[in-house]
Amino acid sequence: MDLSAISPTLLIAFLMVAATPILLAAIGELVVEKAGVLNLGVEGMMITGAICGFAVAVETGSPVLGFIAAAIGGAILSMIFGVLTQFFLTNQVATGLALTLFGLGLSSLLGQSYVGIKPPGTAKIDIPVLSDILVAGPILFNHDWMVYFTLALVVAIWWVLKFSRMGLIIRAVGENHDAAHALGYKVVRVRLMAIAFGGACAGLGGGYLSLIRVPQWTDGMTAGAGWIALAIVVFASWKPLRVLLGAYLFGGVTILQLNLQAAGLAIPVEYLSMSPYVITIVVLVIMSAPRKGRASLAAPACLGRAFHASS
Repeated sequence: MDLSAISPTLLIAFLMVAATPILLAAIGELVVEKAGVLNLGVEGMMITGAICGFAVAVETGSPVLGFIAAAIGGAILSMIFGVLTQFFLTNQVATGLALTLFGLGLSSLLGQSYVGIKPPGTAKIDIPVLSDILVAGPILFNHDWMVYFTLALVVAIWWVLKFSRMGLIIRAVGENHDAAHALGYKVVRVRLMAIAFGGACAGLGGGYLSLIRVPQWTDGMTAGAGWIALAIVVFASWKPLRVLLGAYLFGGVTILQLNLQAAGLAIPVEYLSMSPYVITIVVLVIMSAPRKGRASLAAPACLGRAFHASS
């Protein structure tokens, strides 16, 4: 095994790219869960966003239009979940799982004619002077615009949830929807808006996978990224900045195992490939035990509970 072939600078730079789709999906799901809704359909929304973004980018030649289409595709799919759970009061867990299965099937159907096609490229933003700084330049100042957009989005969501009136309403609906309703807030409307936002973020994450991270369409290419995003929200105790840390942790493990494979580590490739998921499970177990630990106390009190306006 030749560890000298692994560059720490490139490792960290690739980490930011690998974490971006999961970070987008996780930060969107955090807003949804802050509003008291548990949407397990993240995987389905991501894969739908991946094919919608890929198809539009290929047909128009514009990656920007592709990302817009990815967000719209994810949001539309999420609204199916929203209508079913908020108006017909279906079980959120079962509906979310059904949404994932529906998204996987729909994307497979829509993507049949796009296999083997390359999408238009998304150029990196080369920031003069800063991108030439030793070590820090390649790590921080030589990425595509979606990496910086995602980081800005995380900061914006942190600020909105912590300091704005909109964030206060979202948190109030998630903590006690009956009290929020009594104060005159439109609980269903707030939750639908949160669900649509979460779907758009998941769609963007899928679009990033098919347009930049792995610039091609492959059936089932999300490969469990949506489930990892769900786990990261719990790992982060429903805090936006911790979601950033969790996504970078998973992205780092993913890139590290790829580099170890390339370096010829004498471990079967299957063990290395499953290592990011095993580590995520271990972290979740640690965060969830004991039951009265910090993670369980940080969950919104009404998470997963249906709201009845007549109650």
